[in-house]
Amino acid sequence: MAVGVPATKLHLSSFALRPTLLQLAAVAVLCSLSYLAGVWHHGGLTAAPASSSVSIATTASVTCASPAPAVLKRGGSSPPLDFRAHHTAEGIEAVSAPAQRVYEACPAKYSEYTPCEDVERSLRFPRDRLMYRERHCPSEGERLRCLVPAPKGYRNPFPWPASRDVAWFANVPHKELTVEKAVQNWIRVDGDKFRFPGGGTMFPHGASAYIDDIGKLIPLHDGSIRTALDTGCGVASWGAYLLSRNILAMSFAPRDSHEAQVQFALERGVPAMIGVLSSNRLTYPARAFDMAHCSRCLIPGSSMHWKGWQRTKEDLNAEQQAIEAVAKSLCWKKIKEVGDIAIWQKPTNHIHCKASRKLIKSPPFCSDKNPDAAWYDKMEACITPLPEASDIKEVAGGELKKWPQRLTAIPPRIASGSIEGVTDEMFKEDTKLWKKRVGHYKSVISQFGQKDRYRNLLDMNARFGGFAAALVGDPMWIMNMVPTVGNSTTLG
Repeated sequence: MAVGVPATKLHLSSFALRPTLLQLAAVAVLCSLSYLAGVWHHGGLTAAPASSSVSIATTASVTCASPAPAVLKRGGSSPPLDFRAHHTAEGIEAVSAPAQRVYEACPAKYSEYTPCEDVERSLRFPRDRLMYRERHCPSEGERLRCLVPAPKGYRNPFPWPASRDVAWFANVPHKELTVEKAVQNWIRVDGDKFRFPGGGTMFPHGASAYIDDIGKLIPLHDGSIRTALDTGCGVASWGAYLLSRNILAMSFAPRDSHEAQVQFALERGVPAMIGVLSSNRLTYPARAFDMAHCSRCLIPGSSMHWKGWQRTKEDLNAEQQAIEAVAKSLCWKKIKEVGDIAIWQKPTNHIHCKASRKLIKSPPFCSDKNPDAAWYDKMEACITPLPEASDIKEVAGGELKKWPQRLTAIPPRIASGSIEGVTDEMFKEDTKLWKKRVGHYKSVISQFGQKDRYRNLLDMNARFGGFAAALVGDPMWIMNMVPTVGNSTTLG
């Protein structure tokens, strides 16, 4: 059963929907009163001249908590409108632009200033083992706050390979070496230029001929040797002429009485650094170089050693026997000796060497020491152990590929998993990434893509050396630097 409720309808007449004349008049009056009240609130009812301009100025500082009222101005010039944000969220300070720093130029006497190799500061330190010639950086109060100027008359260096043989005198204004080493054919002055004939203390007939002699004893052209270290380098002619053999040598010498010798090397476009074998290890990890060279330096830590120059036979023999005794105690083996050149080879692993420590007690193997520590790490009278090997023929740490395959091959340190957090894939991706980046750099920096425009480059965060690898075909060399604050284990 359904119960129905009668529907109710509401009927409005058309008269009720129309506003009356009285209602319209009331609305008009209210609108007029509102307008007049507004005009009176903003300055009264005085009419402004037809030519006057109207502008709104705000206070210089407005906060969200207490905004400043707007002010209506009549007449006069209008200040430019300021559309910058003048308010911040509560408790957050507005970020202002950093103050511009302005550094004055240093006095001209600092044109060759090297902060941690300052000659005057070095005299405060002990002379024992030449420690005063090591790095000694300035304290906070000694640091210069100025821009080191170029020498007077400085000019852009000659492009490589011309720079190997010539440099501007004004760029390295020192004649001392031209006098002291005149008979050794290191360097000579030719008008406004320096000439580098290629001679050296132990190769007065030229570095190229000397390298050819070495090449008769060990392979220099098959790619098995790519990196070399030259101690007491002079003007780095040995390293300069190795470059044409596709061997990259790092030359080093202390800042001593020949204070400009490394500077000459860099001016020539040859890899070099200030350094000395004293109390600290060099800033390189273990197994960083394929070959080390020492010319008349009498350091029994070199794999290549000149026996002497203008020395008596008896004196040379006594000295040679002492050096050989030390080399043998380090488990080194002399493999060649022709004329004044002797070639020593380090062991590929330490299986035999460790067994010999039962008979030869000194020097012992270093214990609990990171072999790759390379920053202010003290030298000790011990043998740095090579990675473990299971067979006498095994190369400790893994065998490197020959050059140029070595450039992009996975390094044994990574392939073996000895570098924590680094994988083969990461190395490959880094190599690809830097090829892409270098291509982009050359497209946006016109000078970077110009041949011979740059020669000496510094990569301040090298990691795997991908930047240098991507530029291997260009006539430049890159000093790879791995900051100690990061993962320095990639340095090797």
